[in-house]
Amino acid sequence: MFQDKVVVITGGNHGIGKRIAQRFQENGAHVAVMDVTEGDYFVGDAGKKEDLEAFAAYVLEKYGHADYLINNAPPRMKGIDDCTYEEFEAALRVGVTAPFYLSKLLMDHMPAGSAIVNISSSRDRMSQPQTESYTAAKGGIAALTHAMAVSLAGKIRVNSISPGWIDTEDQPWSGPDAYQQPSGRVGVTDDIAQMALFLCSDKAGFINGENICIDGGMTRQMIYHGEHGWIRE
Repeated sequence: MFQDKVVVITGGNHGIGKRIAQRFQENGAHVAVMDVTEGDYFVGDAGKKEDLEAFAAYVLEKYGHADYLINNAPPRMKGIDDCTYEEFEAALRVGVTAPFYLSKLLMDHMPAGSAIVNISSSRDRMSQPQTESYTAAKGGIAALTHAMAVSLAGKIRVNSISPGWIDTEDQPWSGPDAYQQPSGRVGVTDDIAQMALFLCSDKAGFINGENICIDGGMTRQMIYHGEHGWIRE
């Protein structure tokens, strides 16, 4: 399906990003990964302007263009009690500024029919205490998605995915952790990877500016004490 297409992924060495990279490679794509950890790919920090510029230059030198961009690098989660100004700003750089700037760097080198997929979170619409830096970044990228979709209309489709609870190690969960969820289980990375591939495919040609929440139905479930495995202590 994606034979010889060029896919650019940030945060592609672990969890959701790694599985997306694997699935694209299995479908014949060339995958360019940027990650902050050491490895056999482009090592760089999505929160640094110079690293984003170097990564874009690397992609264009190696492939000449990009067909798909997956903005996946995760921001740090810290809460209002302990998060400093600098830490909050850094989370926004990784979670919002980096997707914007990397898209800007690559957009003129993406052919008509290309796609950008931003990885947001179900935290863009719901919260736990002390998660402000991560939640703000994920809300920002969800809004950035529809803004970019309008600006790039007619050339590049832009959508976002909001994962719920995804076990990035794909380990089985049982008991209340599983049955409290309407789908009866915790999510796995492939739940998100398959949607990313779909959104980049021609089958999704009429989906644009959308944020798709993949959370097993959790954000649609009303929660009361004693139901669905939820106990208020």
